Amino acid sequence: MNEEPIYHVPVLLKKSIDAMNIQPDGIYVDVTFGGGGHSRELLSRLGEKGHLYGFDQDADAEKNIIGDPRFTFIRSNFRYLQNFLHYYGVKQVDGIIADLGVSSHHFDDKERGFSFRFNGQLDMRMNKRAGMTAADILNNYEEPKLANIFYLYGELKNSRKLASTIIKARIQKPITTIEEFLEVIKPLFGREREKKELAKVFQALRIEVNHEMDALHEMLYASINTLKTGGRLAVITYQSLEDRMVKNIMKTGKVDGKVTKDFYGNILTPFLIVNKKVIVPDEEEITKNPRSRSGKLRVAEKLAPIQQESEM
Repeated sequence: MNEEPIYHVPVLLKKSIDAMNIQPDGIYVDVTFGGGGHSRELLSRLGEKGHLYGFDQDADAEKNIIGDPRFTFIRSNFRYLQNFLHYYGVKQVDGIIADLGVSSHHFDDKERGFSFRFNGQLDMRMNKRAGMTAADILNNYEEPKLANIFYLYGELKNSRKLASTIIKARIQKPITTIEEFLEVIKPLFGREREKKELAKVFQALRIEVNHEMDALHEMLYASINTLKTGGRLAVITYQSLEDRMVKNIMKTGKVDGKVTKDFYGNILTPFLIVNKKVIVPDEEEITKNPRSRSGKLRVAEKLAPIQQESEM
């Protein structure tokens, strides 16, 4: 009998949970439940009175729900963190962990449209029940908006040319499959950098389809209100846009990094950065899981309100 394929290999598993300084009776949130790897490790460190809430908007993640009375699964986008915790009567928690990467499960499922390695429908929705697909965006967005997506979310230098080429192609016929899309855009990239550039294109579309930057923005601000004093926020990122937002909010309390200072010139921030240097996977982990290579872990601790006016 064939074994089920692994949904997702968790990145920086022990380092991220270690950094959260787990309290056995604490209340924690895994806002990116996925395959449940980080959640299982966290639960293993909780006592009988501890509790963990796991968020995931993807129906596939429900297959991995942990049968433990100390665990509650919430089928929702993590942007609604505060809303659902309030629903369960939870005002503040001891820690929040987020692994922002797209799971290997999504990349390997050709029906989801996340990877250019397969042919299939251009979907890319994390929540298959609602929202626009990648094909909807490619066939309906105006040229300037398409160009902005590829420039902002994919950091592609030829974003305008890319948008123009897509507009011309869709006039002839709608772009609905990965194969059709690749036929349109591949001529714009040199063979030596083709895979890297295509990965950026697909990343940009995925971010737009799932409103990932908006959701992350809302979750990060919600974490300030949700964490108890001394509670920890641990976030694993894989690309520069996410990492910049996480670093900014931990340093300044704002995702744009704008600094606010008190009368004495001290930076006003709700967080104290725990790891002054970003935590990355070691060579052993990278060898076992090459996808982990781009992972970066940042951890911050919630300061008491009175400290926020004096901490540097």
